[in-house]
Amino acid sequence: MEPIQAQMVFCCAEQWMSGRFYQVEPWGDGLRLDSARAATGVYCMAAVDSGENGFSWGRAAVEADLPPDTALRVYAYASDHRGWGSWSDLDQGIRSLEGDPMPVLREVFGPPVSESGDCLLEKTGRYLWVMLELTATGAGAPVVRALRLWMRGDHMVDYLPAIYQEDGFTRRFLSIFDSLYTDMDRAIDALPGEIDFDHARGDLLRYLAQWVCVEAGEGEALLRERIRTALSDYEDLYTVEGVRRSVRRLTGRDPILIEHFQVSPNRPDCKDPELYRQLYGEDPYRFFVLLPEDAFSSQRERQQFQRDMEEVIPAGMTMQMIQLKPCVQLDWHTYLGINSQVGGYVPAAIDEQVTIHYDTTIGGANHESCQ
Repeated sequence: MEPIQAQMVFCCAEQWMSGRFYQVEPWGDGLRLDSARAATGVYCMAAVDSGENGFSWGRAAVEADLPPDTALRVYAYASDHRGWGSWSDLDQGIRSLEGDPMPVLREVFGPPVSESGDCLLEKTGRYLWVMLELTATGAGAPVVRALRLWMRGDHMVDYLPAIYQEDGFTRRFLSIFDSLYTDMDRAIDALPGEIDFDHARGDLLRYLAQWVCVEAGEGEALLRERIRTALSDYEDLYTVEGVRRSVRRLTGRDPILIEHFQVSPNRPDCKDPELYRQLYGEDPYRFFVLLPEDAFSSQRERQQFQRDMEEVIPAGMTMQMIQLKPCVQLDWHTYLGINSQVGGYVPAAIDEQVTIHYDTTIGGANHESCQ
Protein backbone atom coordinates (compact mmCIF):
# COMPACT_ATOMS: atom_id res chain seq x y z
CA MET A 1 0.00 0.00 0.00
CA GLU A 2 1.31 3.41 -0.94
CA PRO A 3 -0.77 5.92 1.05
CA ILE A 4 -1.58 9.30 -0.45
CA GLN A 5 -2.06 11.93 2.19
CA ALA A 6 -3.34 15.51 1.91
CA GLN A 7 -2.06 17.65 4.76
CA MET A 8 -2.28 21.26 5.82
CA VAL A 9 1.00 22.38 7.40
CA PHE A 10 1.53 25.51 9.51
CA CYS A 11 5.24 26.22 9.74
CA CYS A 12 5.77 29.87 8.73
CA ALA A 13 5.68 33.03 10.83
CA GLU A 14 3.01 34.57 8.58
CA GLN A 15 0.64 31.66 9.22
CA TRP A 16 0.75 32.10 13.00
CA MET A 17 0.27 35.87 13.12
CA SER A 18 -3.51 35.76 12.48
CA GLY A 19 -4.07 33.84 15.76
CA ARG A 20 -4.39 34.96 19.38
CA PHE A 21 -1.23 35.06 21.52
CA TYR A 22 -1.30 35.01 25.29
CA GLN A 23 2.08 34.78 27.03
CA VAL A 24 3.35 32.99 23.92
CA GLU A 25 5.58 34.79 21.43
CA PRO A 26 6.63 34.24 17.80
CA TRP A 27 9.98 32.46 17.62
CA GLY A 28 11.51 32.25 14.15
CA ASP A 29 8.94 30.35 12.10
CA GLY A 30 7.33 28.86 15.19
CA LEU A 31 6.07 29.72 18.68
CA ARG A 32 7.71 29.84 22.08
CA LEU A 33 6.41 30.22 25.62
CA ASP A 34 7.48 33.54 27.11
CA SER A 35 8.76 31.80 30.25
CA ALA A 36 10.28 35.03 31.56
CA ARG A 37 6.74 36.35 32.13
CA ALA A 38 4.69 33.28 33.03
CA ALA A 39 4.79 29.52 33.43
CA THR A 40 1.75 28.92 31.18
CA GLY A 41 0.66 30.46 27.90
CA VAL A 42 -1.74 29.67 25.05
CA TYR A 43 -1.94 30.24 21.35
CA CYS A 44 -5.30 29.99 19.56
CA MET A 45 -5.26 29.58 15.79
CA ALA A 46 -7.63 31.35 13.46
CA ALA A 47 -10.30 29.14 11.88
CA VAL A 48 -9.11 26.54 9.39
CA ASP A 49 -11.67 26.16 6.61
CA SER A 50 -12.06 22.68 5.10
CA GLY A 51 -14.59 23.96 2.57
CA GLU A 52 -17.03 21.15 3.39
CA ASN A 53 -19.86 21.10 5.91
CA GLY A 54 -19.75 18.16 8.27
CA PHE A 55 -16.07 17.60 7.53
CA SER A 56 -14.54 14.94 9.77
CA TRP A 57 -11.25 16.15 11.25
CA GLY A 58 -8.90 13.30 11.99
CA ARG A 59 -5.26 13.34 12.91
CA ALA A 60 -3.22 16.34 14.05
CA ALA A 61 0.48 16.40 14.87
CA VAL A 62 2.44 19.17 16.57
CA GLU A 63 6.20 19.24 16.02
CA ALA A 64 7.65 20.74 19.19
CA ASP A 65 10.84 20.90 21.24
CA LEU A 66 9.89 20.08 24.82
CA PRO A 67 12.80 20.38 27.28
CA PRO A 68 12.52 18.71 30.70
CA ASP A 69 9.79 20.10 32.96
CA THR A 70 7.71 21.39 30.04
CA ALA A 71 4.37 20.23 28.64
CA LEU A 72 2.09 20.68 25.64
CA ARG A 73 -1.70 20.33 25.52
CA VAL A 74 -3.80 20.40 22.36
CA TYR A 75 -7.41 21.66 22.28
CA ALA A 76 -9.79 21.57 19.31
CA TYR A 77 -13.24 22.88 18.44
CA ALA A 78 -15.10 22.38 15.13
CA SER A 79 -18.36 23.75 13.75
CA ASP A 80 -20.13 24.38 10.46
CA HIS A 81 -20.62 28.00 11.55
CA ARG A 82 -18.04 30.64 12.46
CA GLY A 83 -20.08 31.99 15.35
CA TRP A 84 -20.13 30.92 18.97
CA GLY A 85 -22.58 32.12 21.60
CA SER A 86 -23.19 35.85 21.17
CA TRP A 87 -20.18 36.17 18.85
CA SER A 88 -20.96 36.23 15.14
CA ASP A 89 -17.33 35.37 14.43
CA LEU A 90 -15.32 33.29 16.87
CA ASP A 91 -11.97 34.62 15.60
CA GLN A 92 -12.94 38.25 16.21
CA GLY A 93 -14.40 37.37 19.61
CA ILE A 94 -11.22 35.64 20.80
CA ARG A 95 -9.00 38.47 19.56
CA SER A 96 -11.19 41.03 21.35
CA LEU A 97 -10.70 39.39 24.77
CA GLU A 98 -8.79 41.53 27.23
CA GLY A 99 -6.65 40.36 30.12
CA ASP A 100 -6.50 36.63 30.80
CA PRO A 101 -8.54 34.85 28.04
CA MET A 102 -8.11 31.38 29.56
CA PRO A 103 -11.54 31.12 31.29
CA VAL A 104 -13.41 31.90 28.07
CA LEU A 105 -11.12 29.76 25.92
CA ARG A 106 -11.58 26.75 28.20
CA GLU A 107 -15.33 27.22 27.90
CA VAL A 108 -15.09 27.29 24.09
CA PHE A 109 -12.70 24.36 23.65
CA GLY A 110 -13.55 22.17 26.63
CA PRO A 111 -11.05 19.57 27.82
CA PRO A 112 -7.86 18.94 25.81
CA VAL A 113 -8.00 16.35 23.07
CA SER A 114 -4.41 15.37 23.78
CA GLU A 115 -1.54 16.02 26.14
CA SER A 116 1.02 15.12 23.50
CA GLY A 117 1.89 16.35 20.05
CA ASP A 118 0.19 13.58 18.05
CA CYS A 119 -3.53 12.91 18.41
CA LEU A 120 -6.90 12.14 16.82
CA LEU A 121 -9.14 15.21 16.91
CA GLU A 122 -12.43 13.42 16.18
CA LYS A 123 -14.18 16.73 15.52
CA THR A 124 -16.83 17.36 12.87
CA GLY A 125 -17.50 20.67 11.16
CA ARG A 126 -16.40 22.85 8.30
CA TYR A 127 -14.30 25.12 10.49
CA LEU A 128 -11.64 23.99 12.96
CA TRP A 129 -10.04 25.98 15.75
CA VAL A 130 -6.94 24.59 17.46
CA MET A 131 -5.49 25.91 20.71
CA LEU A 132 -2.01 25.03 22.01
CA GLU A 133 -1.23 25.36 25.71
CA LEU A 134 2.46 25.50 26.66
CA THR A 135 3.69 25.03 30.23
CA ALA A 136 7.15 25.22 31.78
CA THR A 137 8.17 24.69 35.40
CA GLY A 138 11.92 24.67 34.82
CA ALA A 139 14.50 26.81 33.07
CA GLY A 140 13.72 25.56 29.54
CA ALA A 141 11.02 27.00 27.29
CA PRO A 142 8.90 24.79 24.97
CA VAL A 143 9.00 25.69 21.28
CA VAL A 144 6.41 24.74 18.63
CA ARG A 145 7.94 24.22 15.19
CA ALA A 146 4.94 23.18 13.07
CA LEU A 147 1.37 21.91 13.11
CA ARG A 148 0.12 19.29 10.65
CA LEU A 149 -3.56 18.60 9.97
CA TRP A 150 -4.47 15.52 7.94
CA MET A 151 -7.28 16.63 5.60
CA ARG A 152 -7.90 13.47 3.59
CA GLY A 153 -6.13 10.51 2.10
CA ASP A 154 -5.71 6.77 2.31
CA HIS A 155 -6.30 4.95 5.55
CA MET A 156 -5.74 1.29 6.39
CA VAL A 157 -9.44 0.83 7.05
CA ASP A 158 -10.19 1.82 3.45
CA TYR A 159 -8.69 -1.47 2.31
CA LEU A 160 -11.03 -3.56 4.49
CA PRO A 161 -14.55 -4.75 3.57
CA ALA A 162 -17.25 -2.12 3.90
CA ILE A 163 -18.69 -3.71 7.04
CA TYR A 164 -15.47 -2.86 8.93
CA GLN A 165 -15.24 0.65 7.54
CA GLU A 166 -18.39 1.64 9.42
CA ASP A 167 -16.98 0.55 12.76
CA GLY A 168 -15.53 3.55 14.62
CA PHE A 169 -13.44 1.37 16.93
CA THR A 170 -11.75 -0.35 13.98
CA ARG A 171 -10.78 3.01 12.44
CA ARG A 172 -9.41 4.34 15.73
CA PHE A 173 -7.49 1.13 16.40
CA LEU A 174 -5.96 0.97 12.91
CA SER A 175 -5.14 4.68 13.09
CA ILE A 176 -2.32 3.77 15.48
CA PHE A 177 -0.62 1.61 12.86
CA ASP A 178 -1.64 3.90 10.02
CA SER A 179 0.14 6.84 11.65
CA LEU A 180 3.24 4.75 12.34
CA TYR A 181 3.40 3.62 8.74
CA THR A 182 2.76 7.02 7.15
CA ASP A 183 5.24 8.77 9.48
CA MET A 184 7.89 6.17 8.66
CA ASP A 185 7.22 6.55 4.95
CA ARG A 186 7.40 10.33 5.17
CA ALA A 187 10.65 10.17 7.17
CA ILE A 188 12.23 7.91 4.53
CA ASP A 189 11.20 10.29 1.75
CA ALA A 190 12.60 13.26 3.65
CA LEU A 191 15.84 11.54 4.66
CA PRO A 192 18.02 13.03 1.87
CA GLY A 193 16.98 16.53 2.91
CA GLU A 194 17.47 15.81 6.61
CA ILE A 195 21.07 14.75 6.01
CA ASP A 196 21.80 18.14 4.43
CA PHE A 197 23.84 19.95 7.10
CA ASP A 198 22.46 23.30 5.91
CA HIS A 199 19.01 22.28 7.17
CA ALA A 200 19.78 19.77 9.95
CA ARG A 201 19.42 20.88 13.56
CA GLY A 202 20.28 19.70 17.05
CA ASP A 203 21.52 16.16 17.53
CA LEU A 204 21.37 15.35 13.82
CA LEU A 205 23.63 18.30 12.97
CA ARG A 206 26.13 17.23 15.62
CA TYR A 207 25.97 13.68 14.29
CA LEU A 208 26.75 14.91 10.76
CA ALA A 209 29.65 16.95 12.15
CA GLN A 210 31.17 13.76 13.56
CA TRP A 211 31.25 12.29 10.04
CA VAL A 212 33.91 14.85 9.09
CA CYS A 213 35.60 14.92 12.53
CA VAL A 214 34.34 18.39 13.42
CA GLU A 215 33.95 19.11 17.12
CA ALA A 216 30.34 19.59 18.15
CA GLY A 217 30.83 21.99 21.07
CA GLU A 218 30.13 25.13 19.05
CA GLY A 219 27.07 27.05 17.90
CA GLU A 220 25.06 25.65 15.00
CA ALA A 221 25.98 28.46 12.59
CA LEU A 222 29.70 27.99 13.20
CA LEU A 223 29.30 24.22 13.09
CA ARG A 224 27.71 24.41 9.63
CA GLU A 225 30.52 26.66 8.41
CA ARG A 226 33.17 24.23 9.67
CA ILE A 227 31.41 21.28 8.02
CA ARG A 228 31.29 23.21 4.76
CA THR A 229 35.06 23.87 4.78
CA ALA A 230 36.13 20.60 6.44
CA LEU A 231 37.89 19.19 3.37
CA SER A 232 39.97 22.27 2.62
CA ASP A 233 40.67 22.72 6.33
CA TYR A 234 42.17 19.25 6.62
CA GLU A 235 44.24 19.69 3.47
CA ASP A 236 46.21 22.54 5.03
CA LEU A 237 45.64 21.76 8.73
CA TYR A 238 49.36 21.46 9.55
CA THR A 239 50.55 24.36 7.43
CA VAL A 240 51.22 27.88 8.68
CA GLU A 241 47.83 29.04 7.47
CA GLY A 242 46.16 26.03 9.08
CA VAL A 243 47.78 26.76 12.45
CA ARG A 244 46.82 30.42 12.15
CA ARG A 245 43.22 29.42 11.42
CA SER A 246 43.15 27.08 14.43
CA VAL A 247 44.38 29.87 16.72
CA ARG A 248 41.79 32.25 15.28
CA ARG A 249 39.01 29.71 15.81
CA LEU A 250 40.00 29.02 19.43
CA THR A 251 40.66 32.61 20.50
CA GLY A 252 38.90 34.87 18.01
CA ARG A 253 42.21 36.75 17.53
CA ASP A 254 44.61 36.96 14.58
CA PRO A 255 47.99 35.69 15.83
CA ILE A 256 51.55 36.49 14.74
CA LEU A 257 53.39 33.26 13.92
CA ILE A 258 57.18 33.14 14.04
CA GLU A 259 59.11 30.12 12.81
CA HIS A 260 62.72 29.38 13.70
CA PHE A 261 64.19 30.08 10.28
CA GLN A 262 62.72 33.61 10.34
CA VAL A 263 64.73 34.65 13.42
CA SER A 264 67.67 32.24 13.37
CA PRO A 265 70.71 33.77 15.10
CA ASN A 266 72.91 32.04 12.52
CA ARG A 267 71.58 34.01 9.59
CA PRO A 268 74.15 36.35 8.02
CA ASP A 269 71.78 39.31 8.26
CA CYS A 270 71.04 38.77 11.98
CA LYS A 271 72.01 42.02 13.72
CA ASP A 272 72.03 40.71 17.30
CA PRO A 273 72.53 36.91 17.46
CA GLU A 274 72.78 36.84 21.25
CA LEU A 275 69.47 38.64 21.69
CA TYR A 276 67.75 36.28 19.25
CA ARG A 277 69.12 33.28 21.13
CA GLN A 278 67.65 34.65 24.36
CA LEU A 279 64.26 35.35 22.77
CA TYR A 280 63.79 32.39 20.43
CA GLY A 281 66.48 29.83 21.28
CA GLU A 282 67.99 27.54 18.66
CA ASP A 283 65.43 24.71 18.49
CA PRO A 284 64.43 24.37 14.80
CA TYR A 285 61.30 22.40 15.76
CA ARG A 286 59.71 25.11 17.85
CA PHE A 287 57.53 27.96 16.63
CA PHE A 288 56.04 30.92 18.46
CA VAL A 289 52.47 32.21 18.64
CA LEU A 290 52.18 35.86 19.61
CA LEU A 291 48.80 36.99 20.98
CA PRO A 292 47.51 40.12 22.75
CA GLU A 293 47.73 40.16 26.53
CA ASP A 294 43.91 40.10 26.89
CA ALA A 295 43.38 37.09 24.59
CA PHE A 296 42.38 34.93 27.60
CA SER A 297 40.15 35.81 30.52
CA SER A 298 41.71 33.29 32.93
CA GLN A 299 44.68 31.01 33.42
CA ARG A 300 42.41 27.99 32.93
CA GLU A 301 41.30 29.28 29.54
CA ARG A 302 44.94 29.84 28.58
CA GLN A 303 45.91 26.29 29.55
CA GLN A 304 42.92 24.85 27.69
CA PHE A 305 44.00 26.71 24.55
CA GLN A 306 47.49 25.21 24.78
CA ARG A 307 46.05 21.71 25.20
CA ASP A 308 43.74 22.19 22.21
CA MET A 309 46.59 23.45 20.04
CA GLU A 310 48.64 20.32 20.75
CA GLU A 311 46.06 18.43 18.67
CA VAL A 312 46.37 20.64 15.58
CA ILE A 313 50.10 21.34 15.22
CA PRO A 314 52.45 19.22 13.09
CA ALA A 315 53.92 16.10 14.68
CA GLY A 316 57.33 16.68 16.23
CA MET A 317 56.76 20.43 16.58
CA THR A 318 56.31 22.35 19.82
CA MET A 319 54.50 25.62 20.28
CA GLN A 320 55.47 28.43 22.62
CA MET A 321 52.88 31.11 23.22
CA ILE A 322 53.84 34.68 24.05
CA GLN A 323 51.30 37.26 25.19
CA LEU A 324 52.22 40.77 24.17
CA LYS A 325 51.68 43.83 26.34
CA PRO A 326 50.46 47.03 24.65
CA CYS A 327 53.16 49.67 24.27
CA VAL A 328 54.08 52.81 22.30
CA GLN A 329 57.22 52.90 20.17
CA LEU A 330 58.51 56.31 18.98
CA ASP A 331 59.93 56.16 15.47
CA TRP A 332 61.47 58.78 13.18
CA HIS A 333 58.15 60.43 12.31
CA THR A 334 56.00 60.06 15.42
CA TYR A 335 53.54 62.83 16.29
CA LEU A 336 53.10 63.08 20.05
CA GLY A 337 50.17 65.47 19.92
CA ILE A 338 51.97 68.48 21.51
CA ASN A 339 53.75 69.95 18.46
CA SER A 340 56.81 67.80 19.17
CA GLN A 341 59.21 66.31 16.65
CA VAL A 342 61.40 63.22 16.80
CA GLY A 343 64.45 63.48 14.58
CA GLY A 344 67.70 64.36 16.31
CA TYR A 345 68.98 65.69 19.62
CA VAL A 346 71.86 67.60 21.17
CA PRO A 347 73.40 66.13 24.34
CA ALA A 348 72.57 68.34 27.32
CA ALA A 349 72.72 68.22 31.08
CA ILE A 350 69.29 68.89 32.54
CA ASP A 351 68.79 70.18 36.08
CA GLU A 352 66.46 72.56 37.85
CA GLN A 353 68.18 75.55 36.23
CA VAL A 354 67.30 74.44 32.65
CA THR A 355 64.00 75.20 30.93
CA ILE A 356 62.77 72.92 28.12
CA HIS A 357 60.70 74.85 25.58
CA TYR A 358 57.60 73.43 23.89
CA ASP A 359 59.36 73.37 20.49
CA THR A 360 62.45 71.52 21.66
CA THR A 361 63.68 68.89 19.16
CA ILE A 362 64.49 65.51 20.70
CA GLY A 363 66.43 62.70 19.02
CA GLY A 364 68.68 62.62 15.98
CA ALA A 365 70.35 60.49 13.34
CA ASN A 366 73.62 60.31 15.32
CA HIS A 367 72.08 59.43 18.68
CA GLU A 368 73.67 55.96 18.76
CA SER A 369 77.17 57.50 18.82
CA CYS A 370 76.36 59.96 21.61
CA GLN A 371 77.21 59.16 25.21
